[in-house]
Amino acid sequence: MASPPTTQTVRPLDTLRFDTSGPPQITDVVAEHLRLLGARSDGIADDDSSGGITLFGAGFAPGHATVTWANPGSGLVDEATVQAATGMMAVHGRRDGSPRGLAADYAATATAVLSVQGLLAGLVGQARGAAASHVTVGADRAGLLAVSQYLAAAGADEGEAAELAPGGPPFTSAEGVLFELETLDPGAWATFWRVLEAPADAIRAGWRPFQFRYATACAPFPQALHTVTRSHSLLRIRQAAVLSGAEVCVLRTLADRALEADGTAPWSLRTLTGGLAPGSPCTAVALATGRPLAGLTVLEAGRRIQAPLAAHLLGLLGAEIIRIEPPGGDPLRGMPPACSGVSARWLALNRGKKAVEIDIKAEADRRRLREMTAEADVFLHNWAPGKAAELGLDAADLALVNPALVYAYTSGWAHRLQDAPMGTDFMVQARTGVGEVVRPEGEPPAPSLMTLLDVLGGLHGAEAVLAGLLLRERTGRGVRVDSSLLGAADTLTGPALRRVVRGEDPRRPAGFRHPLPTADGWIAPGDESAGAAAAYDLRDLSTSDALAQLSAHGLTATAVTTDLSDLHHDARFAGSISRDAHGAPAVPDPWSFV
Repeated sequence: MASPPTTQTVRPLDTLRFDTSGPPQITDVVAEHLRLLGARSDGIADDDSSGGITLFGAGFAPGHATVTWANPGSGLVDEATVQAATGMMAVHGRRDGSPRGLAADYAATATAVLSVQGLLAGLVGQARGAAASHVTVGADRAGLLAVSQYLAAAGADEGEAAELAPGGPPFTSAEGVLFELETLDPGAWATFWRVLEAPADAIRAGWRPFQFRYATACAPFPQALHTVTRSHSLLRIRQAAVLSGAEVCVLRTLADRALEADGTAPWSLRTLTGGLAPGSPCTAVALATGRPLAGLTVLEAGRRIQAPLAAHLLGLLGAEIIRIEPPGGDPLRGMPPACSGVSARWLALNRGKKAVEIDIKAEADRRRLREMTAEADVFLHNWAPGKAAELGLDAADLALVNPALVYAYTSGWAHRLQDAPMGTDFMVQARTGVGEVVRPEGEPPAPSLMTLLDVLGGLHGAEAVLAGLLLRERTGRGVRVDSSLLGAADTLTGPALRRVVRGEDPRRPAGFRHPLPTADGWIAPGDESAGAAAAYDLRDLSTSDALAQLSAHGLTATAVTTDLSDLHHDARFAGSISRDAHGAPAVPDPWSFV
């Protein structure tokens, strides 16, 4: 179909309507995002074991999404069982030495964002000539996507470069204040600890596990470092950070965050000057592949996780992804462990992408990049704040060579907080109360060492690009979209922040989503069965016998995956996990389109 005439469109879903049904942990987030994108609700049904979303109006044929916890018969029926089976509990629990559930509904939140992505992609496909689509999204696949880097490493040809053992931040000052420390520079790390008079051997031994904590979800550095911070005031610790160039961030509470939260959407969209001529090929492409973004080109200048994951998702939807890498290639290609000589973690985010080496510091190469942008549909990056403008590669610069461009920036803070520290996953977790929301009442808050916000931020980045592409189709104008780790944190903590506003305890009760030990492993009861299941002593029973006993009493539970390499043979995910051309484990696409 041709793009519907919408000369008054400000948001991509203006004049569209939707209705939802299904698990509220998923559909509440879906509904919120659809509203923020401009759609109006026709009503939200009550909880159901599976659910559906229909989005319609403005000349589009209705698009449908079905959301489920997992395939029927898998035994995965809610957030707790999905976290247990997909390995999320194992990864999140590495810091503590045993599996732990995330007290936040992370799998459900990721599923919701993926569902909105599927609906937006379907509308973009329609605007480009495809038929209406029905997309199915399962929380089990969202969970596998969330652990895909850890799963890839577990199936690599070699072992981890850093030890997988309990330990890690946050640190504690002499006053008992919990704080996160961040630096990407080994020199700053060493100087910070020398100022605090830490033992030299502890400083040396601590850097590698600290540096690799993003990859391993644990940081078993010497206990002496914790002892050192407990002997110094927070003021002295801050002084050490200033002197060294490292940064510290005190863990904020959910109540703190609720006071400053302003309800801002997790992304922003702004149309650019100029536009497409009528009948441009960008707005009238017949699709034969079944992938709604087929024929579109995305230039990705991403590093680490957030932007590469966003581009990876766009590639799964059919776009051609061209990575902009520095001379010599992305150094993270060599990050251990490897599969056939390539980093397994790097492959989890970048397999199937093309790569072009560009020296963005050289004017000739920047000119080359601008020429490439003239032929692209999306330019996506997560450079440091201000770097794009400094290089002459900001949205306004690239709009001069391609007025129809969707320019996407995935950042840490989106310039929304004045006192923001370095915009990395764990610092954003610390600053926004995520350290409280992921742990139940009675436990000290601690940001998860699983990269929760990098992954959810990547999902938000892809969602924002899809919204930008749809807005471009409806207005004929290029679009700038901004997403951030802060936006991801606000989505994840949203239910808890609303409890704060209502005067309720924002944290889940003590023991929430703690798996139960068996003689040979762990089991995780479903959230509604957890209270009754905790009354049983299962420690002398095998996992299978423990599950049978709970089932006989009408209680739902599933085995906890503790070794991610076992997922290949797990009947709950039969046939789901494959291996790529390098032999690295690859999780299934998070959506199914028909």
